[in-house]
Amino acid sequence: MKIPHILVVGSVNVDMVVKSPQLPAPGQTVTGGTFIMAAGGKGANQAVAAARLGAKVTLVANVGDDTFGCQAIEDFGREGIDTHAIVRQANHATGIALILVDYAGENLISVASGANAAWNDTPAFTRQMRALIHTADIVMLQLEIPIHIVGAVAEMAAQAGVPVIINPAPAAPVAVLPAATRRSLLRHATYLTPNETEAGQLTGIAVTDENSARLAAGQLMTLGSKAVIITMGAAGALLHEGEKSEWIPAPCVHAVDTTAAGDAFNGALAVALASGDVSLANAVREACLVGAICATRLGAQPALPTLSQVQAFRATQTL
Repeated sequence: MKIPHILVVGSVNVDMVVKSPQLPAPGQTVTGGTFIMAAGGKGANQAVAAARLGAKVTLVANVGDDTFGCQAIEDFGREGIDTHAIVRQANHATGIALILVDYAGENLISVASGANAAWNDTPAFTRQMRALIHTADIVMLQLEIPIHIVGAVAEMAAQAGVPVIINPAPAAPVAVLPAATRRSLLRHATYLTPNETEAGQLTGIAVTDENSARLAAGQLMTLGSKAVIITMGAAGALLHEGEKSEWIPAPCVHAVDTTAAGDAFNGALAVALASGDVSLANAVREACLVGAICATRLGAQPALPTLSQVQAFRATQTL
């Protein structure tokens, strides 16, 4: 099996997490929580997820000119991630995510974007991106960086014939765009991977079960993607490709924190597809497996499993 090269363009955050018995309602204070601080950000999470599964990963991102940014770059280096395209933005803070998690693993997240919003869309950036794209087997994008950057990179990848995974998370910014702009942004996605909430925001369909997921996936296919994969947490994922759809269940686990489970899913999907020797359905099955492992652990990047851990977990599953 070849070692795939994955190019991730996205966000870097520091996650500050409080795990408590329940999520607070507006105006409510919930006490008795446990605090941890860990590396996060959807771009960073997906890059680390792919690297731990054995891929060669290059991360294009912005961090602040602060201690958090310096630490993030050092941590990526220890993961074996190529960091030469990470920019330290002067006069900006590294992105911060405040995360509340309850004992059932559900979460609420608020993000201060910081340097993630400070991209320089210059001719030099375009030249760098085109060069990096031509070395990659697959490009991964999310929506925690400016949407025009996501759209430009996706278009460059499509022009180069390199597959693109767009994880439209969080979906709110793109969901409020005019329909024509939204179609233009997402039509370059080879694989579109919303969760049920994001699929609902993009289509106006309340995605609550397999049937509603099929309806939403069919509508999203009209945007031009080769395939739409709607992740639905513990229930699994709906794969819609061409005129066919398939429901792929997730392994049954005890969820502790679902914060980075979607990022683990996307990183694993990219690695499986870029390896070139599995079907899309089997790549989704592998991604469900990796996402399930992640949900059993607290935190974002600390929860992402290594290849050996995935292999050990797979051995416990009944085929």
